[in-house]
Amino acid sequence: MKSKSSFYSKWSSKPGIWFSILAIISLLWNVGGALQFINSITATEASMKGSMMTPEQIKIMTSLPAWVTFAFGVGVVTSLLGSVFLYLRHDLAQLTLIVSLMAFVLLSIAYIIYGVFVAIGIQQIVVMSIVVVIAFALVIVSRMIHSSKDA
Repeated sequence: MKSKSSFYSKWSSKPGIWFSILAIISLLWNVGGALQFINSITATEASMKGSMMTPEQIKIMTSLPAWVTFAFGVGVVTSLLGSVFLYLRHDLAQLTLIVSLMAFVLLSIAYIIYGVFVAIGIQQIVVMSIVVVIAFALVIVSRMIHSSKDA
């Protein structure tokens, strides 16, 4: 009987090439998200002005509470880690991707509460909507790991 506590990947069989390609795309997507997070936490007022943000947008972005940045960080780290687990077909993929989804939903709610969507505009709504949809899709894909092991 196989131990469920092993950290290493538990392959039921060699994964289909589509699954590996999807996991690699997910990993690349999440590396982009990690870079965006790094840019957001290292941004200065001068760099925000240089990226054509208005004074109102800068004020809103610089006055966000720490928990909003924390939610963004949790979402990014868990989605990146979840993508690695997804590629490895590890059982922890689903849990980490669920945490990521919850963090991005919380971030979206924070953006509504603190006026980020109003200040930045439709492009920020579209970006966060895409992030949440992809996070949800990755949770669904991660469920395939469990169903392939049950078969």
